[in-house]
Parts: sequence; structure tokens; C-alpha cells
Amino acid sequence: MSPGVLERLNAGEVVIGDGGFVFALEKRGYVKAGPWTPEATVQYPDAVRQLHREFLRAGSNVMQTFTFYASDDKLENRGNNLKVTGAQINEAACDLAREVANEGDALVAGGVSQTPSYLSCKSEADVKAIFRKQLDVFIKKNVDFLIAEYFEHVEEAVWAVEVLKETGKPVAASLCIGPKGDMHGVSPGECAVRLVKAGAQIVGVNCHFDPMTCVETVKLMKEGVEKAGLKAHYMVQPLAFHTPDCNCQGFIDLPEFPFGLEPRILTRWDMHKYAREAYNAGIRFIGGCCGFEAYHIRAIAEELAPERGFLPSASEKHGSWGAGLEMHTKPWVRARARRDYWENLKPASGRPQCPSMSVPDSWGVTKGHADLMQQKEATSKEELEQLFDKSKTH
Repeated sequence: MSPGVLERLNAGEVVIGDGGFVFALEKRGYVKAGPWTPEATVQYPDAVRQLHREFLRAGSNVMQTFTFYASDDKLENRGNNLKVTGAQINEAACDLAREVANEGDALVAGGVSQTPSYLSCKSEADVKAIFRKQLDVFIKKNVDFLIAEYFEHVEEAVWAVEVLKETGKPVAASLCIGPKGDMHGVSPGECAVRLVKAGAQIVGVNCHFDPMTCVETVKLMKEGVEKAGLKAHYMVQPLAFHTPDCNCQGFIDLPEFPFGLEPRILTRWDMHKYAREAYNAGIRFIGGCCGFEAYHIRAIAEELAPERGFLPSASEKHGSWGAGLEMHTKPWVRARARRDYWENLKPASGRPQCPSMSVPDSWGVTKGHADLMQQKEATSKEELEQLFDKSKTH
């Protein structure tokens, strides 16, 4: 039997997560931006399988099931009529993740995420029932551990952890928050304490913010847990986008979200810095979320190869710190085959009329606000016109 996630973390091993499936598959034409739902596991399994394989080859040893936003209430939200159930999506996702995990030394993590029902102020019992329905598939498919990820409100994340703990499997909990805390103003340290007390053995953050911001947030979580006299392992799976101009809502408030973010993408060399910073902070579950591609994960695996004791398979086609450029035909490119060149490079955007930072939309609404009440019906033209008018005043 391959060691489980807690056995690996207890032994001090580095566990490398995978990247951002919804963004990667949206760019490839298999996910629709807006609903961001994972029906591709049923409709286009080869695309999902291939992306798992790319992350495995790049060094990931966790295959997360592509079950982000796969609760039935999300699949039916705002006219998203898919004619496929959450159970069908989740079963296919588990099978694909397990198939690829078995091709290497990888674990399968089943994941649940925040729900429209919580935003619409449904009861704790109603929200927990949604998580339990998803959990039935993860139990049937015997995933190795469970992740409650992408939660803006620690209250809902705690509910998710309490449900996931019913399985007896290891539970990780990851919030999409920054240093200012969750959307109700609960600090990162307090969020972490609540999650650990609910039963999560691994806590951290994912999505919404860039790597260094996320590492800083996990540091605050770690401080809170230790101050409370509790113990946990820590995880971080950030964006692959620079977000120094974000407010507490993260990158979805940026005017470039989601179709104009490319100028913000981190280089592979940025990922080396991120991996080292996370490791030095005591974080041992290190991966990525939206924007992360396989080469970003490979950079993490290469930076931490001394600690892990091996390079990923994908390094076969990648010279360390640009060493492969020694074979280039042009002498000025061969001169770039060195670490100090890439470590100190300040990349230009090639966009002379563009600002370096943006002004977030900052509508300031969260759970309980009328604007965030969800519905099965498609957004009407009248509702859109109201939103267009409102956007002009922010």
C-alpha cells in the first residue's frame, strides 16, 4: 500500500498538488466560463485524463477529482441545464483520477466546494445535505482523502469539514481568502482554528490570490493554530496570476477576470521562488489553482527536488535553469543558459498603453446580500440591464 497523505506529511515529505482544471480546460474548449462546472468528466473524459497525466508527469502526487462546483444546486444554477447529474460527474471524475494516479505514485483526493445554497442563506442542514450527496460517490469510489476547497466563508467550510469527517478519511480544508480573512471578516488565524477544531488535519488556502499572498495567509493561519495549542499540516494552492492590486474578494474583482488575465501569469521562475517560500514557511502540501499549467507544477517539483530526492519525469525535457539553451543556434540565447539571468529577469508585457495594476470592482456584497441570492432560472435581460447600470456606478 502506498503511504497516505497524512503518513507522507507526518514523515516530513513534500506533497505536490496539481493545477487549475477549470481554467486550463476552459482555454482548451472543454469548460464554460461563467458556470465553471466540470461536466467535461462525462462529455470529454479524454481531455480530463490528459490534463491529469500532464500534472502527474510534471511532479504532482495528488490527483484531485475534477469535481469543482459539482453539487446539484450549482449544476442547475442560473439556467445551467446540463442534463447530467452531479453523481454522474463525480463518478466519472473519480475513475479518471484513479486511473492516472495508478500510473504513478499519486493519491486521489475527492473535493467539494462552496455552494449557491449557502450564498442564498439556506440552512446548515440543507447545505450539509448537498455535501453528503457528493460524499456518497467518494465513499463508493474509495478516494484516498478529501478536500473541502474554495470556500469564501469559514462557516460553510466548517460545515463541509464536519460532513467529510463522517467518512473517517483524512480531511483537508482550503479557503479562498487573503490576509484580511474571510468575507465576513474572520481572520485567517481564527479561520484555521475553527477548521482544525471541526476535524481538518490539513488547512490552508487556494485560489483568489497570487502565491506570495497565499503563503503569507497560510503563515497567519499557522500562527493562529499554534497560538491555540492545536496541531495541523498546512497546504497552499494559489493562483498563477500576480494580484498585488486585489482586495479581500481576490481576483474575481479585477476587471480582467476572467478573459484578460494572461499578462499577469507567473513565469516558471516565479514558481521556483514560490515553492521555496512555501517550504521555508513550513508548508508541505504545495500545489496550484487557476492559471497553473503543468510547467508551473514542474517548476515546483524541480525547486524542491533536493528535499524530495528526485526530479519529475517532465524534467527529462527541461534543462535546469535554462541549461537546455546551451544547445541553441543563436549565441545571445546560449548566453541565457544560466540561473542568475532568469532569477533576475524583469519580464516586459509588451503592452505600452497598459497600466501595471488595476482598480478592483469592489461591490462589497457577500452572503446574505440580495445581489447574491441564486436561482435556477437563467439571468433575464432585465436583470442584466440592472447589473450593467450598477457597474457604471462602481
